[in-house]
Formats: sequence, C-alpha cells, structure tokens
Amino acid sequence: MALVIFLRGVNVGGHRTFRPSILAENLRQYDVVNVGTAGTFVVRKPGSRTKLRAELLRMLPFDTQVMFCDGADLIRMEDENPFEITPPPRDIVRFMSVLSKSGRRTTSLPCALPASGEWFVRIMASEGRFVFGEYRRSMKTIGYLSQIDELFGATAATRSWNTIMAVIRILKAKA
Repeated sequence: MALVIFLRGVNVGGHRTFRPSILAENLRQYDVVNVGTAGTFVVRKPGSRTKLRAELLRMLPFDTQVMFCDGADLIRMEDENPFEITPPPRDIVRFMSVLSKSGRRTTSLPCALPASGEWFVRIMASEGRFVFGEYRRSMKTIGYLSQIDELFGATAATRSWNTIMAVIRILKAKA
C-alpha cells in the first residue's frame, strides 16, 4: 500500500522553503506525487521506509520533522468522516493533524483554543495518530494550532481536510 508523507512547518511564512514538485521529481523511483505546497506527498512505491526517509531528508535544504502514514489509514478516515456533511462557513477550515506517534491526550474533547473568549481552533475528535478539528482563518490561528503538540504529547503536522481529500483521491486512483 502507498505511504503518505507529511513534512512539518515547511513553506510557511517564507520559512524553510523549497519546491515540493522538484523533490517529488527527484524521488521518482518511489513514484512520488506532490500534493500542494505544504510538504505532502503520496508515495506509491515506498519500499523501505528507512531508506526513503534518509533519501528525503538528504534532499531537503533544511531540517524538518517527517511523518509517515499508511494510505489505507487515510482511506479509512474518509469512510469514518468526522465532519458534518454541510460545508463550514467561509471563515472556518476543517483540518486533520497527523501526530508523530499515538498521542496521549491531556484534555477532554471537544475543546476550544483559547479555552475562553472567541475560539480560533476547535479540536473535535482524535483517533490514534489523527486529530480532527476546525480553525478560523486568522493570523492568531497558527499559535493555537501549535498547542496540539502539547495537548497530545506528540509533534503534529496539520493539513486542511480538502488537502486530505486530495490525497485520498490520489490513493484511490492508483488502487
């Protein structure tokens, strides 16, 4: 089964920038498909994870954290869709965070960040290494998204649900 790679904190605000399409081309022996600009890749011929990780990190011009996820797990998440069918308001983005390891949640869910006043991030559910929620389109949001690490005791890479659905479409097209 294909793997999905999530890089943490790349191409955000002009920091740790690179061209994901070029990286995917350089990893073509693994049949890598780039998804967007945030460091999300579908690897259709993954082979050894250790070798793939080493090669990927060697090609990046900076250090970053890399999370691997089995494609089958993401397809299962689509089937268990944690979100309502109705689309959210325009200023709300649904997201999924992938944790570097199974988290040990330190708060009950659902929860809002900040805990009082207007929320910027709402965490609705978690399952294993996946955290589901929504955030407001605001400059303050990124600071609250970083608190997911603390709440779950593991590093998180966050993507919009639209990006996750694009990854799932690629996984299903090859299946």
